[in-house]
Amino acid sequence: MTLSPSPARPRRVARLGSWSVRPAPRALSACLGLVAAGFVVSVLAISTGEFTVPVPDVLKAVFGQGTPVAELIVSRLRAPRVVTGLLVGAAFGMSGAIFQSLTRNPLGSPDFIGFTAGASTGGILAVVSGGTALHIAGGSLAGCVVTAALVYGLAFRRGVQGYRLVLVGIGANALLVSVNSYLLTRANINDAATAGAWLTGSLGGRGWEHAIPVGAAVAILLPVCAYVSRPMRMMEMGDDAARAMGIRVETVRAAAVVAGVLLCGVATAAAGPVVFVALAAPQLARRLTRSSGVTMTASALTGAVLLTAADLAAQRVIAPAQLPVGVLTAAIGGVYLALLLRKDRH
Repeated sequence: MTLSPSPARPRRVARLGSWSVRPAPRALSACLGLVAAGFVVSVLAISTGEFTVPVPDVLKAVFGQGTPVAELIVSRLRAPRVVTGLLVGAAFGMSGAIFQSLTRNPLGSPDFIGFTAGASTGGILAVVSGGTALHIAGGSLAGCVVTAALVYGLAFRRGVQGYRLVLVGIGANALLVSVNSYLLTRANINDAATAGAWLTGSLGGRGWEHAIPVGAAVAILLPVCAYVSRPMRMMEMGDDAARAMGIRVETVRAAAVVAGVLLCGVATAAAGPVVFVALAAPQLARRLTRSSGVTMTASALTGAVLLTAADLAAQRVIAPAQLPVGVLTAAIGGVYLALLLRKDRH
């Protein structure tokens, strides 16, 4: 008696109007784990410090039922910094995921293709011009947008190919880094010190006035990222294959670039050019979800957890002194980049 193999069960597809969703248990589990990790890290960051607030008091203060002292520490001092870190990390994570998908290159992040350097140039110009914190944020966003427009325009040749975007971006990054160094040498010592501190990237002193604009930008751009994520998966197979499936390649690419640039610019305006979060978060998200394509939600959650955890560590490594979070992310990113290159060599 022979047994014929039973046919494989097709994966179910959930439909909501014109949208279809294919369940991915591994990705869902990874995202839930990241949400739990982000909650734990956030509570630890709020509760620990020079004045320790017990975890139950933290939760009470969040809902407005804590003591006046706990509510002051939690709601006005520590919670804005943590929320800003979560939102900035999420914005960098999504921005990195977009550009790594478009360039089909794990090094295709805003840190390497000039957008972060452009934002830094705008911020430095605002500092040396005697601008306020609002001017620095606006200059940073404007610098990122202008740099992205120039890089995209120079890379455009009957469309924008990933390798051209990376090559042009690397050249622009090198040029802008030299411009930034020149501006710092020409600034007076006070402005140079202020610009140098901002260029490191820090969440120190961040309040709700920093968190709210980033939150608004993420809320507005998240639907755009969700809309382009599916066609971007198809574009990773090649532009010709995507066009054969009815994807408007240049339209999708332009929308994705705009969303990625704005996310990078807003995040840099809020916390400074925090490096390597946009590079590492999407790659870590892909490994957690075991996904072969762009993982927008997981990248956002990974970036949020990564930046908040790095900021918590930066506050505690040499306590009572504190390190800017950009110092720690740069150190972690350097190790990560070495490991990535070592893996590619094998």
